[in-house]
Amino acid sequence: MLSTLRIKNLALVPDLTLELAPGYNVISGETGAGKSVIIGGLSLLIGERADRTLIRTGADSCSVEAVFTVEKIPKRIANSLEERGLEQCEDEQLVLKRTFTATGANKQFINGSPATLTGLAALGELLVDMHGPHDHQSLLHNSRQLDILDAYGGLGTFRSKFRGLADKRIQLLEQKASLIVDERTYAQQLDLLRFQVKEISSAKLLPEEEAQLETEYSRVSNAARLIELAQAALNGISEDDDSLMSQAGSIGRSLQELARIDGGAKAIVDLHEQAVSNIHELQRELSQYADKIQIDPARLAELEQRLNTIQSLKRKYGATVEEVIRFGNEARQKLQSLESRDKELERINSEIKKIEDALWLAGTDLSAARKKLIPKLSKSVVKQLNDLGFKQSSFDVRLETVSRNEAFAGIPSSSGFDRVEFQFAPNPGEPARPLKAIASSGEMARVMLALKTVLAEQDEIPVLVFDEVDANIGGETAVAVGDKMRQIGRQRQVLCITHLAPVAAAADNHFVVTKELRDGRTISKIEPVEGKARINELARMLGGGDAARKHAEAMLKQ
Repeated sequence: MLSTLRIKNLALVPDLTLELAPGYNVISGETGAGKSVIIGGLSLLIGERADRTLIRTGADSCSVEAVFTVEKIPKRIANSLEERGLEQCEDEQLVLKRTFTATGANKQFINGSPATLTGLAALGELLVDMHGPHDHQSLLHNSRQLDILDAYGGLGTFRSKFRGLADKRIQLLEQKASLIVDERTYAQQLDLLRFQVKEISSAKLLPEEEAQLETEYSRVSNAARLIELAQAALNGISEDDDSLMSQAGSIGRSLQELARIDGGAKAIVDLHEQAVSNIHELQRELSQYADKIQIDPARLAELEQRLNTIQSLKRKYGATVEEVIRFGNEARQKLQSLESRDKELERINSEIKKIEDALWLAGTDLSAARKKLIPKLSKSVVKQLNDLGFKQSSFDVRLETVSRNEAFAGIPSSSGFDRVEFQFAPNPGEPARPLKAIASSGEMARVMLALKTVLAEQDEIPVLVFDEVDANIGGETAVAVGDKMRQIGRQRQVLCITHLAPVAAAADNHFVVTKELRDGRTISKIEPVEGKARINELARMLGGGDAARKHAEAMLKQ
């Protein structure tokens, strides 16, 4: 649910924080008090266009921030965050923020991480459903209507089966497309693949050989210098007049005399003997190392050629020897597939035929299940509409199913072969029209309210916002609207802006927007009302006076 909404420097609002509760929340107030700012702020958070003329006069920027409490974060929201590389929710809170400036800078944040406006809008569609003159009405989209129909009937299993088959068909079609090319292109592909396979396979690459070759190349290419250095070291050990061996002999004689005088110095003599032994070992190793080194121009040329071959293959096929080998294996598989193209196409076509048979059967089952649902859904919605003042209205769902030829002419939707259209006729004798063709926002809002009442248990969007749901209604219908709002509030959080006392009286929580003059400037503020304050607000909505106050008290008791 939406727990906190904060708006700064938007229209008449310098800084407003609205703390909401679960259930049915109502916002009321005089016309022009700033109720629309609440809707406007929330609209910005779900991706609506920013109108910079609404930035409060004298301010450089505007910001809107919302905190949603998500006790068990729905998988679809978690997936949306993960897909965009955003932080997951902490402490069961999802935080959205948007700022924009008069100069055009626009920034969005989700859980503290920078986000795109598209990402914010996509997440907003999962969180808030708005109905009114500034609507964000997912129910107007045919795909959403289809989702609702399926959710109403619990057809998720049918759709999952269909989607799996449709995805497999797409994979087979992609494999087929890679094989179906004109003869010239086919010949070119064969030539290229044959060349690549031959070039890589003839090199007989080994994953670890490059490092070994580079080590040997370094040694062979520097053979003369290595011999020179080894000989210089040998000279220092034994050949020169002041070599280590000469100095070690002189030192040994001194230590022998030292030990003869002081028997306790025997350990020092032993250490000297160990050092002399190590020098002899060093001399032997150096001699053997120098004997092994040969200046071999032929081997050097061989190593250079091999390394050049490897570098050439890496430039063409991969950054490492392992990648080149992998490329060669994949090219060999493609070559084998192309060389046996006709046989492979026959196999793929056979698989596609089987998949399309299964897909058509799954789609037919899904269509049949939907057709059975439509009368039940229509009847339930009409009942709700009757309560909302449309005594002789009609509501229907038109379902169109494409033929098999049409279905497989391209890529079918993952939701089946059907297209649905919610249709509504508010008055008898009028033809039913699609919901998106309804001109009156009041009619639209009440149809949405009827649908939301019927679908409250199936709908997954947690926050529903209704603006002008009370347009052109009154009396018993207003009472019915309030009852419907409260009923939906048991399943979802409802936020409703209303001018009708019966609609407001049914709310679990009531907020009032007022204007006041502060430091010579008009500002809007919002406060919760309870007890006498709420009675006073309802009485104002009823026209004021003692009779209105008694009526307000009666409505709250009822």
